[in-house]
This record gives sequence, C-alpha cells and structure tokens, in this order.
Amino acid sequence: MIEQITALRGEVKAMQLALRAAYEQDHDALALLQTRSRQVDEVLIRLWQSLDFPSSLTLAAVGGYGRGELYPASDIDLLILLNQPPSQVLQEKLEKLVSYFWDIGLEIGHSVRTIQECLDEASNDISIQTALLEARFVIGNEKIFNTFEKRLHGNLDPMVFCEAKRLEQQERHLRFNETPYSLEPNFKEAPGGLRDLQVIFWIAKAAGFGTTWADFVKNGFLTEDDKVQAEACELFLRHLRIRMHFQIGRREDRLLFDYQNTLANQYGFESTQETRASEQFMQGYYRNAKAITLLNTILLQNIGTALAPENEKQPFAIDEDFQSVGSLLDLRDENLFERKPVAIFDTFKVMQENRELQGMTARTLRALWRARKLITPEFRADPAVRAAFLALFQSERGVVHEFRRMNQLDILGTYLPAFGRIVGQMQHDLFHVYTVDQHILQVLRNIRRFTMSEFAHEYPFCTRSISDFERPWLLYVVAIFHDIAKGRGGDHSELGTVDARTFCEDHLLSEEDTELVVWLVRNHLVMSRVAQKEDLSDPDVIGAFARLMGDTRHLTGLYLLTHADIRGTSPKVWNQWKGKLLYDLFSLTHDQLGQENVTAPHGVITERQAEAMRLLRYFALSATVHERLWKQLDTVYFLRHSAEEIAWHTRSLHYRISNDQPVVRARLHQDGEGLQVMVYTKDQPDLFARIVGFFARAGYNIVDAKIHTTAHGYALDSFVLLDISQRDNDREMLTYIEHELEYRLIRQLPAEKPSAGRLSRQVKHFPIKPEVTIQGDERGAHFILSLIVADRPGLLYTVANALTEHGASLHTAKITTLGERAEDVFLISGGDLRESTKRIKLETELMERLKV
Repeated sequence: MIEQITALRGEVKAMQLALRAAYEQDHDALALLQTRSRQVDEVLIRLWQSLDFPSSLTLAAVGGYGRGELYPASDIDLLILLNQPPSQVLQEKLEKLVSYFWDIGLEIGHSVRTIQECLDEASNDISIQTALLEARFVIGNEKIFNTFEKRLHGNLDPMVFCEAKRLEQQERHLRFNETPYSLEPNFKEAPGGLRDLQVIFWIAKAAGFGTTWADFVKNGFLTEDDKVQAEACELFLRHLRIRMHFQIGRREDRLLFDYQNTLANQYGFESTQETRASEQFMQGYYRNAKAITLLNTILLQNIGTALAPENEKQPFAIDEDFQSVGSLLDLRDENLFERKPVAIFDTFKVMQENRELQGMTARTLRALWRARKLITPEFRADPAVRAAFLALFQSERGVVHEFRRMNQLDILGTYLPAFGRIVGQMQHDLFHVYTVDQHILQVLRNIRRFTMSEFAHEYPFCTRSISDFERPWLLYVVAIFHDIAKGRGGDHSELGTVDARTFCEDHLLSEEDTELVVWLVRNHLVMSRVAQKEDLSDPDVIGAFARLMGDTRHLTGLYLLTHADIRGTSPKVWNQWKGKLLYDLFSLTHDQLGQENVTAPHGVITERQAEAMRLLRYFALSATVHERLWKQLDTVYFLRHSAEEIAWHTRSLHYRISNDQPVVRARLHQDGEGLQVMVYTKDQPDLFARIVGFFARAGYNIVDAKIHTTAHGYALDSFVLLDISQRDNDREMLTYIEHELEYRLIRQLPAEKPSAGRLSRQVKHFPIKPEVTIQGDERGAHFILSLIVADRPGLLYTVANALTEHGASLHTAKITTLGERAEDVFLISGGDLRESTKRIKLETELMERLKV
C-alpha cells in the first residue's frame, strides 16, 4: 500500500504541473477546471477500489468538485454515503482512507453520513443543503446515491430555498459592507464575486430552471446580450482565480496588493505616467464586479417571479409614468426615458417616496442602464433635471440606497462627470480600504445614519447634533464632493471646492448654503489634523481653530463630516481614542464660540424637551421634576417620543424612578381613537412577549409601539392599541389594563399565546410578502431586525416568541402600522445572533411564521 500511495502522490504532482503547462499554453479556463475534476475522480476511484469497501458505501463529490469545477488549489469536498451508521471496523477503515487522501497530496474536506443524517442536516443548514444539491456520484453503490438524490430533491421547497439563499447572500454582502469596491477585494465572497454567480445557478437548479446561461435565455430570464456579458464576467473570474492559485501555490481569494501587479502584467496591462498597471487591472475588476451585481439582481428577481408569478398581481399605477408590480417599481412605458429624460431621476425619487417598493423590475433596470447614454450636456443643463437630482438629497428616506443604485447603474458618474472620474479609483495609502467612489458613498451612509433613530445607539452625540442642524441634507452634498478631486494632482480639498461651487450654483442653492458646502469641502481634513496632531490643552490652538470655524453651525457640520469621513476610510481606522479627541476639540471650541456668540439652542430634541417642560408646569411641578428620569434617557428616546408623551411619562414616573414594582398607566389616545399604554418596570426576560401577548388576549391590536431601555436597566414602553372587535368600551378598559397587566408583571406570569384572529379582507386578497432583514451595527454588539409584513392579530407576539427562542434580548423597538402593512424595527442582541447561520435561520423562521 505504501508503494501505491507513493505512486499516486507522484501522479498528483505530475497532473498539477501538466495542468499548469496546458493552461499557460491555451488559456482554456473551463478545460482546466473540468480536467482537474476528472483526474481527481480517477485517483480517488483507484484508491477506493484498493481498500475493498462494502458494496453498500458510496463516494460522492459535493460543492465545487461536485459541479465538476475544481480550481488548482481548491479543497476537494467529499461525501461518504452510508445506508446505516458505520461499525467500529468500518469507521477505522474510513479514517485510514482519509489519511491516504492527505498522504497523496489532496486537500480533502469530507463528511460521513447516512441518507437520513444528510437530510436532517440539510434541513437545518442552508450551506449543507446547497453543497449536497451539487452532489455527483463518483464510485460505490449508485442505487443508494440515486435514493439520496431523490429524497434530497423531494424535501426541497424551491421557494423556501430561494428565500434562504437570498438571505444568506444578503448576510454575506453585509460582511463586506455591501460593496465590491474594497481595495483588496475578496473576489469569491464579496458582492460581484464568484459566489454571486454561483447563487444564481444554485437557485435555478433547485427550481428546475437549468444549469447554464443558455438555459436562462431559453426560460426568458436573460437576453442574448445578457448571456454574452454573463459568460464574459464568469470567464474573467475563472481566469483570475486560476492565476491566483498558480501564482501563490495555495488557495487565496483576496486580491491583496502583493499580487495585483503580477496579475496586471499577466493580463497585459502596462503602467503609464497617469496610472499604474495594477490600477488599470483593478478598474477592470470593479467593472466586472459591477456587471455581476446587476446581473445577479436581474436574474434572482426573474427567477423569483417565475417561482411566484407576479402576473397574478395586477399592476397598480403610481403616477402617469410609473406603476408597481408586487413590491417592484415598473415603467408604464418602456420608452419613457427616451420620451421624457427627466424621468431618469424621477425613478429614484419614486423609490424614495414609496416605502412599499423593495426594488425595480428587470425591464426598469435595463431601461435605466441604457438611459445613461441620454445624459448629455443639454440634459445636465435642464433646470427640471437639476431640481429632480437635488430633490434626491432632500428625501426623508432612501438617500443612500438610491445613490448607491445610481452609482451601480453608472448614472451618478455620468450626470456628475467629476464623480465618474473617481469611480473605481484606487487609493494607495495606509488607511483607506475602499475605492474613492465607494469611500464617498460610505461617508454619505455614515452621515445619513446619524439622522436615523434606529442607529442612534451607535453615536448618540452625533445623532443629537444632526437633529439640531438645519437642512442636514447639505452634509450629503458635501459627502459627495469632499474627495471628488482625488487623483488630479494638487490639493484635492482645494480642487474639489471648484466642483462643489459649480454644483451649488447650477442647482440654485442659496448663497449661505453654497458657502457652507464649499467651506466644508475645503476644510474637511482640518479637524482631524488639529485633533490628532496639535495640543488641545493650548488655548491658542483652540482659539485659532474657533476663529476658522466662525460659528457653531460650521463647527457642527465639520465635526459630523469628520466623524463620518474617518469611519468611512476603513472599519478598523475608527477607535474610541480618535472619537474622544474629536469630541474634546468640538467641546472646547463650542465653549469658546458660545462665549463670543451666544445664541439660543435650537433643534428637534431641544425644542421637544422645552415643550415637555412647558406642559409639566401646568401641573404645578417643580422646575427640576424631570432631572432624575431624563438622566436615564438617551437620544433615541427623545427622538421617538413627542413632547406630550415625554411630559406624560415624566409626570407618571418622577417619584418612582427606581421603583421595584411595575408601573402601568393607560389613557384614551390623544387623537380620540384607541388607547395609549405606558409600561415601566425592571427589564427582564420575555417581557416584550408577555406584554404583547396580554394585549392580544385582551382583544387589542398594537398599531404603534416604542420600546425603550433606560440607562439603569428599566423598560419604558409605550403602546397605542385599537380594539379589534370594536366593543366601544375603551374608557372602561383603562382600569382593567392597568391593574391586570401590573398584576401579571409583578408575579412574572409566563407569556400566553393569543388566540388566532381574523385577517382583514384586504390582506386576504392582496397579500404582502414578508420582508425580514437582520443587520449588524458597526460595533457588532447589536443587530437591527427590520420587518415589513401584513398586519394581523398577534403579530408582535409571533416576533417576540421567535426572538425568545433564539435567546435574543430586545433593547428598543419602533412599531409602525400603515393601513394593513406593519413596518417594525427592533434593536436586539445576545443569544446566538453572532453566528451567521443562526441569523439566517431566524430570518427564515420569521419569514415562514409571518406568511399570511
């Protein structure tokens, strides 16, 4: 046996050398992948036969090896299939087989399972199910393998599989900050990489729609032009991975700086005075990734539509140009943009204004992709076009999503040629990890998140500061222009002011707003430099910086921009030390400016608190009555509650801040319909489930809820309730709710499942497909769970129960009901949420439980 192992090891080495020589001669990527797969088959078959295994065993290839696509340094994934658990003797024999695999130089990933074990694990782990879906018979008992395949496919629900893979892809993209534009991208796992192509084929195979690009054309999912582009994108990545494996001699899927120059030379790029060969190569990679991302979106959408045909749903007109098909935006006329070019930007505005829209139809995306050619100098000079573009900055929602979408479709860079020049542009320094355009969009995202209450826990001071900042959308404009002049030579801060001023004047910003935008672009690096390199204890330093700021508006704008800019360079650059330096500089300068230029404070939170204090004075309470409670409340609380609600809570709780007994207060809602209930108690496990279960059993539907946890560990929750059965006895129910809920909380009685209620006629006839996402915050300590579902009795109990099963703790929640549609956001942590597979499982479970 030793001689046979030695001989096989030599054969494996010779095969690798021959494969490399053949590839370097003919550059046939697919031939290499298929040939290596066949060669490994032959080696494994010979080794298997030499050990005389029982006829009931089967050796199968899974994963990429199962597809017949084996890269030079890829793992060889194997499944040893049994009809029953192995005996001790067989177990030892199998262990010897695995050791022989390694001895002959094959990097093996293996599993030994019965058919039932395969099915059980596949049902609990989408990654295992996917790998098994690609299983291919190698040697052994073919009858057992066929039985396994039949049972695996019989247990497979294409719709559930499609949704699980979509959630898994979403989770994977979040790990890479939803961008392919890292300076050292992972070309397998990141957006726009090989995995995005493989996901398409996995879902198509599970649904029976084919396994080739030609099959997708045949099924109407792609045009012939799409097919040509898809094949070119796939071939680019195949060559890239093969060359990386040969160059390094091991599996490596990250395009590190160490390898980019060599690869650029292999692809035939040469350095010029303007750009390095590696930069040209990477720009080609980014273009390829962008095309794959768009292709992935179109194909998954088309396959999803085929699985659950949208033609069962009638299009609903939004306006004269647009309609919705299900949850997707669609054009009413495919020639809209040729006929009415300004509608290009109207498309993105409609997405911002209609929260029920989750994406665009394939024909809308294709039309936008073609429409970029309509963006001419005359188009850019049209006042209506300029007004439509500026309005995208000013929207209350969807700013980041739509600017990313415009960049993805090359519309942003075509409309702003200066931005187009920095798309895919590398940054060779020690701290940036994104291309210039992606860094800009990260900064835009960071500033935007300051304005969103669900992210207020990340940087509370920034959220409070931007709530006091008039016209915060001006900071979004600054984000777009702050690095737009990079790569031109000279000071990009100064060069960028020219583009910024031209934009502001062309788009009719006021003189005051133009001055602020241009000033922030010019000085966007100053605060970071002063905070990190100068002595903040020196009054002269603070004095000079205060004179440069001039007033608190410029100071606050620069502080928010700098905070977002530093964090937008790399997830690893920001730390508490830098945060403290920036805050110290802001605070010291703010104090100095305050002494010289005293103005009354303004802003949402300040005004809300002042109004709450005014209301409290009507009850003859002292001027300090609020202090003990408000000290325990953060920015999120004051952003989410009205002044009247803040006053009500303060009046009810000011003398019971640390009370051991729960406090429940109920009143008729201020708008005259339904009840408003406040619950204040020490936070405890299952609290949310117990409260919402009680309301449901009492016959009430929760149409609005604000869940909050104080700094000293108390739950302060507010609910708006509507009587499902319209008993018209709300006033009589106030005392019942206060006493009965307090009683249940004091005794910590378990949550009771509410009885199933009736769905509304609208939901029955026009079902809303559940949308569930779980997204980690920047620090990885908390997660944002977002739901868009059809409202129904017991909805929140269902959600709370699922969170409890996964051991998740609820910190804050924002519950919103819009007609028959519920849009809920929860801040959660703990349990098994840190594991990606468990988050996907929670998402999948919620999707299933929330189906109508």
